[in-house]
Formats: sequence, structure tokens, C-alpha cells
Amino acid sequence: MNVIVDYDACEANGVCEGFAPDIFHLDEEDQLHVLAQPDEDSADRVRQAVRACPKVALSLTETAAESPDDR
Repeated sequence: MNVIVDYDACEANGVCEGFAPDIFHLDEEDQLHVLAQPDEDSADRVRQAVRACPKVALSLTETAAESPDDR
């Protein structure tokens, strides 16, 4: 799973940071930063953050697991 941010739509409301402060961070200039991509432990909180974004500026992509042939 990867977080996608539409920075044109983001208004730095901080809702996402409230759900997952280990993933989302608003700096002093109200710029959103994705600190890390979600892992199994944070996936549910990140999904909640995406659904709660008031400007629909966040989305998720599901990534396929790497197969042994891809290495």
C-alpha cells in the first residue's frame, strides 16, 4: 500500500496526522509530508485518515507483492 497526496487539493487540515502521526506530518509551513509508507500495523489508521480527509486529497494504491522471479 502506498499513500498518494494531491498537494493541489491538500489544505493542511491535519486530520490525517491525527489518525496516523507516524505516517503524516504537517511542518511549520503547513506542508504535508508522508514520513513512511503504511505497514501492516498502520494500514487501518491510514485508511481511516484517507476516508476522513475533508478535501479528498489522499488516496491509496495497492502494490502487488514481489514474486521470486522479479528479483
